[in-house]
Amino acid sequence: MTRRERLSAVSGRDVSRETDERLARFEEMLVAENQQQNLVSPATLEHLFERHIVDGAQLVGLAARPDGHWFDIGTGPGLPGMVIAILTHGRVTLVEPRALRVDFLRRCVEALGLEDRVELVHGKAAAAKGRADIITARAVAALPKLLGLAEHLAGPETQWILPKGRSAKSELEQARDLWQGRFELVDSATDPEAQIILGSAVRRRGKR
Repeated sequence: MTRRERLSAVSGRDVSRETDERLARFEEMLVAENQQQNLVSPATLEHLFERHIVDGAQLVGLAARPDGHWFDIGTGPGLPGMVIAILTHGRVTLVEPRALRVDFLRRCVEALGLEDRVELVHGKAAAAKGRADIITARAVAALPKLLGLAEHLAGPETQWILPKGRSAKSELEQARDLWQGRFELVDSATDPEAQIILGSAVRRRGKR
């Protein structure tokens, strides 16, 4: 299976050569910057495409409105937010508190010609404003806390797509004490032991 075929399979989109080239350019920038600051574990660089690019692309395939407005909380080096921005046609807001990573993201956005669709927020989740169609976050906080961090961005129609690794089931069980909504666990396409939490109509218990 070629890169484009793999990306198309997990994202549910026909990935063009131009889109794949943009993703490859992002990968190159990520590898180069990783020598200056620790963006991803060096142990994952050998499998960068599968572990980080495909891992983000699969979230697009799970979105009810993939070309809506995404918020990626704690995006780090743009994982999965930059991957989503390259694969979709809507707005993507990348929220990141660390200045060096925001500088890297700004360079990526400019180099890849995404200035018209990608917004950078230098700060924690509370600094982000607006209404999200989709909220995602990778390795930011346990689910009960994460929902609280980003609830000001969510409305009744907001979809939560949250890669949670092997702790997905236990985190969801913990969250049900404080949060209600429609939740589903989906197996990851890149790790047979990992799962992704899908949530909709999420709100605090007792809140209408």
